[in-house]
Amino acid sequence: MYMPFRNVGFLFREFIILAVKPSYNQENMHSVCRITTCALALCGALTLTAAALAQSSDQLPSAPSAVLVEQQQRQKPPAPPPQAKPAAPAPTPASAQQKAAAAQNQKADSLSAPSNSNAPGNPPQSAIPDNATAETIHVGVNEVNLIFTVTDKHGKFIKNLTQNDIHVLDDHKPVEKIDGFRPETDLPLRVGLLIDASNSIRDRFKFEQEAAIEFLNQIVRPKTDMAFIVGFDTTAELTQDFTNDGEKLSHGVRMLRPGGGTAMYDAIYWSCRDKLMKTASPTGQRRAIILVSDGEDNQSRVSRDEAVEMAQRAEVIVYSISTNTSGMILHGDKVLQYIAESTGGRVFFPFKIEDVANAFSEIQEELRSQYALAYKPPDFRADGHYRAIEIEAQNNKKLHVRTRKGYYAPAQ
Repeated sequence: MYMPFRNVGFLFREFIILAVKPSYNQENMHSVCRITTCALALCGALTLTAAALAQSSDQLPSAPSAVLVEQQQRQKPPAPPPQAKPAAPAPTPASAQQKAAAAQNQKADSLSAPSNSNAPGNPPQSAIPDNATAETIHVGVNEVNLIFTVTDKHGKFIKNLTQNDIHVLDDHKPVEKIDGFRPETDLPLRVGLLIDASNSIRDRFKFEQEAAIEFLNQIVRPKTDMAFIVGFDTTAELTQDFTNDGEKLSHGVRMLRPGGGTAMYDAIYWSCRDKLMKTASPTGQRRAIILVSDGEDNQSRVSRDEAVEMAQRAEVIVYSISTNTSGMILHGDKVLQYIAESTGGRVFFPFKIEDVANAFSEIQEELRSQYALAYKPPDFRADGHYRAIEIEAQNNKKLHVRTRKGYYAPAQ
C-alpha cells in the first residue's frame, strides 16, 4: 500500500521539473517523452492507490460518517410519539384544613368495612366507594343543624328553654338569626353500640354485654329507632347491622368474644363514615355512638383526632363508658373524655362494674332530653375551614350547654 504513494511522489516531482525548467529537458534529451511518461505513470499510480484503498476498506471496519447518519435519519419516517398519560390538573391552593382532610381521606380509604361473616342472615358489609362524601353543612342553604343538651350545676336536664334563652357563636361570630329551635324528645335515633372486645376488658366483658342488651331494649323504639352492633379488638367486626329488632340486637351483642388488641379509633371512624353518615333523613334524626372501652388504643390505622373529625362531619354524638374500675383516671380515660366532649357527648366513669348499667340509663335519659337547632352561619365560605361552635344560656350563666365543638365547611 505504501509503494504507490512513493512512486506518485517521485513521478510528480519529475513532472513538475520537466514542465517548469526547460533547460532540464535539454540536458536529459527526453523532455517530451519523459513528460508524457511521467503523466501516464502518475495516472497509473493514482489508479493503483485507489484500488489499494478500496481493498483495505473492505478488510477493516470503519466508523459511520456523522453526516451520512444524519442524512439517513432525516430520510427515515419519524417514530410515533409514545402515548403520554393525561396530564393531571394543576393543583389549586388549599388551606391547611383541606390538606389535613385530604390526608385523612387518603389514609381512611384503606380501612375496610368490618365483616359480619359470623352473623346469620347478614351479608358482609362492603367498603363505601372512595368518592362517597357527606357534608356537615347542607350546601344548598348553608344551614347548620345542631343537637345540644342543657344541664344545671347538679347535672339535672333543663327542658324548658326557648330560642331567646340561648346565644350562638359560629366561627367566633354571633349568629344573627336562628331558623329552627325545638325541644327534641321523639326524634328518631340512629345508634351504634361499640363494645371493646380486647383482652384488657376480659374479666368484666360478660356484665357489659348484659348491661348493653338492657340499654338497647329500653332505648330502641320499634317504629322509629334503629341500632347496630360493632365489637372491636385488633379489628372491628359488625355483628348486627341496623335493625329495630331487639332479639337481633341482643344476639349481635352476645356474639362478641374478647381477645386481641384494641382498634378503637378505627371502629369509631368506620361507624361514622360507613354507617351513621349514610342515614340522612329529611325529617331529622339523632346520631349517637355508645362507646364501651378502657380507651387504650394500640391497633388503629387512623388517629384519635381523625376519628373525632369524622364524628363531627357525620354529626355524631359519642357517649363513652369507661371500663376502668381502678378508681384512678388513667390515660385511656382522658382519651374517652376528649372524644366525648369534642362531639357533644359525655364520659362516664363507673367505680364498680355494676355502675355500667347506671351509665347506660343516664345516656338513655339524655337522648330524650335534648334540643334541635338550625341556623345559617355568618360570613360563610365554602373553603373547607373548621368553624368552632359555642352555645351559652343568656339569662342563666350557671347552666351548662353541651354540643359538638365545631364542624368543617364544605370545600368547593
